[in-house]
Amino acid sequence: MYIVYKFLSRIPPDPAMNKDLAQHSDENATWYREAIIYQVYPRSFLDSNGDGIGDLPGITSKLDYIASLGVDIVWLSPYFKSPMKDFGYDISDYCDVDPMFGTLSDFDALIAKAHSLGLKIMIDQVMSHTAEEHPWFAESRKSRDNPKADWYVWADPLPDGNPPNNWLSVFGGSSWQWDSRRKQYYLHNFLASQPDMNFHNPQVQQAHLDALRFWLARGVDGVRMDACNFHFHDTRLRSNPAATKRDTATVTDVNPYGMQAHVYDKTQPENLAFLQKIRTLLNEFGAVAIGEVGADDALGVMAEYTADDDKLHMAYSFNLLTPQFSAAHIRTQVEEFEARVKGGWASWSVGNHDAIRVMTRWGGDNPTPALAKMVLAMQLSLKGTPCLYQGDELALTEADVPFELLQDPYGITFWPEFKGRDGCRTPMPWTSEKPNAGFTTGKPWLPVAEPHIAVAASVQENDPESPLNFARRLIKWRRNTPQLTRGEIVFFDAPEPVLALRRDLAGHPGVVAVFNLGAQPVEVDLPAVAGAVAMEGHGLPGSVVGTKVTLPAYGGWFGTVE
Repeated sequence: MYIVYKFLSRIPPDPAMNKDLAQHSDENATWYREAIIYQVYPRSFLDSNGDGIGDLPGITSKLDYIASLGVDIVWLSPYFKSPMKDFGYDISDYCDVDPMFGTLSDFDALIAKAHSLGLKIMIDQVMSHTAEEHPWFAESRKSRDNPKADWYVWADPLPDGNPPNNWLSVFGGSSWQWDSRRKQYYLHNFLASQPDMNFHNPQVQQAHLDALRFWLARGVDGVRMDACNFHFHDTRLRSNPAATKRDTATVTDVNPYGMQAHVYDKTQPENLAFLQKIRTLLNEFGAVAIGEVGADDALGVMAEYTADDDKLHMAYSFNLLTPQFSAAHIRTQVEEFEARVKGGWASWSVGNHDAIRVMTRWGGDNPTPALAKMVLAMQLSLKGTPCLYQGDELALTEADVPFELLQDPYGITFWPEFKGRDGCRTPMPWTSEKPNAGFTTGKPWLPVAEPHIAVAASVQENDPESPLNFARRLIKWRRNTPQLTRGEIVFFDAPEPVLALRRDLAGHPGVVAVFNLGAQPVEVDLPAVAGAVAMEGHGLPGSVVGTKVTLPAYGGWFGTVE
């Protein structure tokens, strides 16, 4: 009843018109494979009302900027009603906008403006858990026999009072929280204020399908599924075994979460059927889905979740969001996915709202703009849909947020060895001429990083060689190079730090790409470039004579071969 009432009270004025908007996707059912995703973190993009927090009207006012990059899909991190204990990834109402971000009318205006610019909108669906304040949980915790009693994962204590098993929270400590109302533990894979839903209950699945339909009917073109392998749990509540190889991709090495093999608390086989239900709904609207996979065997799960064209369209993992920056590591991620996938599709991301900014993570203390340019070119050359994070087109570095200004509970728990996620979430620097770099007229929720002001968008707009203008040119160049969007991929052996690959598409010459991932010039003999014709327009420095490739620090070279 709750869901139905909410939907009826807030349905768009003309549902048929909105459904038509939602079905505006290209006739080509696999258009997303040629697309580029741009992630917007609403709190930190642009504040329109001076309260120090970014909002939907702020995003709408900058859609022209996003369109100028040449990207196709705008992924919005959560803007739903939330107590904001995990900054929107704890949802208390799946079908409304939190007032700090605006209104449903503001969202509709954003959709309309985006579509007028040829941009598609992807929203972030956090299904595995809700906020503690969600009415569903409020009802569930009242008793053991109410209509929503089993909408969440509840369990009795062991005879000695301890939690039912050894499962750990990603954010530290046990994943079980005692509740005095029901005299039971409830499961939370993240914060204790983020109780996990029981997807073994068909009503829970339907509630989420209904919520997703609500947004699709408003014109949404896609969904990013947060923690999409956390939906189901082992009903027998078996304890996880110790990890034979510690996971440091999903979590930092100071977090004991990586010491377990997460066999029973996530990535359960029942999730495949639920993802198929999601896909059926998305197909009705011509929309697409990308899933976030945090798993011990992330590549295997990515392959499984995108196989057979009946579940997710795309998936990404944390495998390129780690400090590991070598040709061998990048090659391994792509090759293993390709070897295990059955017709599915990857999305390769080197930055997002949960990871140290790529310029600092891979570039150290003094990264150069050349690094940003090469990393973008490399990312756009891999087989898969690239996902870019706001500010990476400006080559922003990780901000140093002092402990007293930290907002992220994850960082507060593991300080100082792990400083949390605030350093990649600081406000976008729009102009060097205004206070707070033009982000807000008020006090920003996180400080604007001083080094970011000097590389603000307004500064880079006027510099033809800036990372921003390089990104625009490169994305346009890639769009006219179908081998890089549709072609098959093969890698060539080359000494570190050189990454060499070829993309092949029927009816087109092969494209060979060679990148220097190091800060020193390199020369390498590479038979794969023999007879290749150098390509122009990509903007990276490098040269080839015969089979000898010469690349400056963070240089790159593209050529065509028959």
